[in-house]
Amino acid sequence: MKVSVIGGGGRVGSNAAFAMQCAAAVSEIHLLDANEQMAQGEALDLLHGTSVAGDQKIYAGGYEKCADSDVVVITAGLRRKPDESRLDLINRNVVLFRQILDSLKTGGLRQDAIVFVVSNPVDILTRLAIDYLKRDPNKTIGLGTQLDTARFRSLIGLETGLPPSQIKALILGEHGDSMVPIWSSATAAGMPLVKLANFGSAVQLRVFERAKTSGAETIKLKGGAGWAVGLTIAEVIHAIALNQPKILPISTQLAGEYDIKRTCMSLPTLIDRRGVVQRYAPDLWPREITGLQSSAKTLDVIYAQLK
Repeated sequence: MKVSVIGGGGRVGSNAAFAMQCAAAVSEIHLLDANEQMAQGEALDLLHGTSVAGDQKIYAGGYEKCADSDVVVITAGLRRKPDESRLDLINRNVVLFRQILDSLKTGGLRQDAIVFVVSNPVDILTRLAIDYLKRDPNKTIGLGTQLDTARFRSLIGLETGLPPSQIKALILGEHGDSMVPIWSSATAAGMPLVKLANFGSAVQLRVFERAKTSGAETIKLKGGAGWAVGLTIAEVIHAIALNQPKILPISTQLAGEYDIKRTCMSLPTLIDRRGVVQRYAPDLWPREITGLQSSAKTLDVIYAQLK
C-alpha cells in the first residue's frame, strides 16, 4: 500500500511517517511539503532506517506522485497568529486547504483513494473535502477525536495507576472545545471506571480537562504535538493497509446518528481498506447525547461562516 503525506516535512507529517515506518504496515511512503527541502530531508532520514525497520520505498515528490496513492494524509496547516480569532485561523487554513484539494484534483487523485484529514480544524476540513471534491463520504475521513481519546486513556492510566492499554474510554464529537467524554462506557479491564474508588466526579473532570487542553499544554512545553498524533494516524492507516477492520473514534459525515446529519464529527466507526464501513450510535447517558448534539451545532455554525 502507498501512502502520501501532505505536510510531510512538518512535525506531525514526519512523525506520522516514522510511526508508519516502524509499524511496517505500508510498502511505500511519499512525503510532500511546500518546503521541498524539508520533505527531501525527512524522506532521506527515514530512508536511512529502511534496513532496520523494513524495506519500504520512502521518497519526496510533488502532487503528481499522489496519483497512484491508496491513502492521502493531509497534515499541512497554518498556526494561529497573535490576536487572531479562531474563525480567522479557520478561514486562513480553509484557503490553504482548498489549494491542496485543487492540487490533488489536478494531480489525478484516484476515486477509490482514501483522503485522511489531520489538519485543523479537522472536522470542518473533513466536511469541506467531501463537499469540495464531491467524493464518496465513506472515502473521506478525519483524525477527529482519535488523538483526544488516546490522551484521555493515557491520562486516566496516569491518574489511577492502571495500565493505559487496559483503559477503554472514548472522547467523541468535535476535536475541539465541545468534545464530549463518554464516561457511561469507560472501563479498566472490564471494570466501570466511574465505580472505582477515588475516581469520583471531581477527578473525572480534572482528567478530562487535561485531556481537552493537552494540545495547548504540549505547544507550551515543546512547540506542538507530534509523537502521539503520529501514532494515532498510524493506527488508522494500519487498519486500512492490512484490511483489518477496527472501530475507532474518527471523524466522518454523520447520516442521522443522534439526529445529526451532514456534520463531520467523531463517533465509533468501523473502518478497513474500503474506508468507512459502519458508524455506531451506542446507548449513552442523556447528557452525553445532548453534548454531541451541541457539538454538532457548534461545528455547523462554523461551517456556515466559511469564506
